[in-house]
Amino acid sequence: MAHKAIADGFHSIFDVSAPVEHLASGFIFTEGPLWHPVEQSLMFSDMPGDVRRKYTPGRGVTEIARPSNKGNGMTYDAELNLLVCEHATSSVVRIRPDGRREVLCTHFEGRELNSPNDIIAARDGSIYFTDPTYGRLEHFGVPRPLQMGFQGVYRLPPNHRPGDEPQLVVDRYLFTQPNGLCFSPCQRWMWVNDTDQANIRMFDVADDGRLVNGRVFAGGIKDDQLAGLPDGMKADEHGNVYVTAPGGVWVYSFHGELIGKIECPEMVANLHWGGPDWSTLYLCASTSLYRVQTRTRGQQEAFMSARGGVAPAASTASAATPAPAVASPLILKDRLDFRIDPSRTAMIVQDMQNDVMIDGGAFAATGSPEHARQQNVVANIARLVDAARARGVMIIHVWMVIEPGAPYLAQHAALMQGLKTEKALVRDTWGVKPAPGLEPRAGDLVVEKMSMSAWETSRLESYLHHGGRDTIINCGSWTNMSVEHTARTGADKGFHMIVPEDACSSMNAEWHQVSINYAMQNVATVTRADAVIAALG
Repeated sequence: MAHKAIADGFHSIFDVSAPVEHLASGFIFTEGPLWHPVEQSLMFSDMPGDVRRKYTPGRGVTEIARPSNKGNGMTYDAELNLLVCEHATSSVVRIRPDGRREVLCTHFEGRELNSPNDIIAARDGSIYFTDPTYGRLEHFGVPRPLQMGFQGVYRLPPNHRPGDEPQLVVDRYLFTQPNGLCFSPCQRWMWVNDTDQANIRMFDVADDGRLVNGRVFAGGIKDDQLAGLPDGMKADEHGNVYVTAPGGVWVYSFHGELIGKIECPEMVANLHWGGPDWSTLYLCASTSLYRVQTRTRGQQEAFMSARGGVAPAASTASAATPAPAVASPLILKDRLDFRIDPSRTAMIVQDMQNDVMIDGGAFAATGSPEHARQQNVVANIARLVDAARARGVMIIHVWMVIEPGAPYLAQHAALMQGLKTEKALVRDTWGVKPAPGLEPRAGDLVVEKMSMSAWETSRLESYLHHGGRDTIINCGSWTNMSVEHTARTGADKGFHMIVPEDACSSMNAEWHQVSINYAMQNVATVTRADAVIAALG
C-alpha cells in the first residue's frame, strides 16, 4: 500500500510504507470504532446489519448486540459507560457496564432529533454529538419523515439529566450534513466536518460549551475518481487531524495544511486510535476492518485513562527501582486561565542529552528511551521551544556535564555513583550532547550543572534575574528527578513554575505519573504543551 507524504511533517507521524493490515470482513457497512482501554479490544457498529461487534487481537470478531437500534458513532465517558448514537431511535443513549440502557436525549425544542451520528466526551464530562439525516434513509436507518428542519451540533452539559433536551452549540443552518467531530489535544478547539460540503470547520470552545468563531479549516475533500468523503475524524497528540476521505484517510496539520494521505483498499467511513499505547489506527472500511501503525498517538480523550487505561510503559528499569502500580488519570490543566507574558518568561530544556534518554546512552537500560518515545518528548519540546522563541521567551538549555574521570564528583548518592560508574555525561563525548532536534539556536543560553536540580551549581538564577524573568516553563528529562527538583526549588524561590506534562519524560510512565499527579501539583501549574502555546498568544 503506497501512502502519500505531501509535506515533510507527515514522515514524523507516519511511515509511508506502513502496511494496512486486513483484520476481518463479511460485514455490510462498518462504522463507529471504539477502543476499550482495559479490555484492549475494538467495538464497532454495522448499521445496516443492526448489529454491534467486538474485535479482540488474537481472538477475532464476536457479536455483542443484536439488534443495536442501528447504532452508529460511539465513545466512552470517563467511567467507561458506553455512549451510542442510535439511528433507529434518533437517540443518544448510555449503556452501563452491567448492560443498563439510559436514554440521554431524543428531542430538541419538542421535535425529534434527525439521527445522532458521531459523538465525543469532553474531560469536563460534557458530551457533544452531530445530528445529520442519514439515519432516516433506507439501509443506514429507518425511513421516516424529518421533524427538525435543520442539521445541528449539540452538547449535553456535565449536569445533564437523562431525558432533558440538549444544547444547540452552533448556528442551526451552518451545516448541511454535520458528521465527524473531534477535540484538539488541549480541548480548547473542536473540529466538525460536513459530508455534503466536503469540508472541516474549526471552532473555539467557549466557556459555556458553545462552539464559536467557526472558520473553514479544510475544504475540497473530494475526488470524483475515488470513493470516500469526510465522515469519521480524529486528532493525534500533536493536533494533526485525520479525516476519512477519497482513497482512505487524509491528514491535516493543526494549521490546516494537507500533509499526507493514508491509502486503504476500501472506502473508509470511520477510524479510532487503539492498541496498548494508542498509536494504532483502526479503520472501519465498508465491509471490512483494518489497522495501520503510526509514529504518533491519539489525543488524550476522557476515557483513555479510565480504570487502568493509562498506556503502559515498556520499561526495562532495573529491579532496584521498581515502579509503583498506579493507574489514575493525569491531573492536568487543559487550558490555562491566564496569559503567559513572554517578556517575563524563560523556558528550561533540561537534561535532554543522549546519555539520559536516547538508545545507546549510558542510562538506556532504565527504559528512558522508550518512555521518551511514548511521550514524543523531543518533538513536543521542539514545537514548544519554537513557539516560545518566536514570542521572545528566554530559552535556556540546562545540561549535566561531568569532567573526564569525574574528579571531585562526590559519591554520596546513587545518582552521583551512577554518573561515575557509567561514565555518563562526560564532557566532549556523544553522551553529553543534546538529543537530535534539540540543539541550541542562536540567542539561546546554555548552563552546565553538576546537580540534579538546575539551580544549585549553574548560572541559571543569574540569567533569570538579570533578564527580569519570574515565570519558568520547565520541561525535560527525567520528570521525577531533574524536572521535579527544579520545580520544587523554583517555587521556593518565588518563581511561577509551569510544567507541560507532554514535554517531560522519565524512566517509565508510572514514575512520570506519580511525579505529575503528586509532587508537581503542589509546586507548579501542570498542563500540556498546546495549552502553554495558546497562553503565550
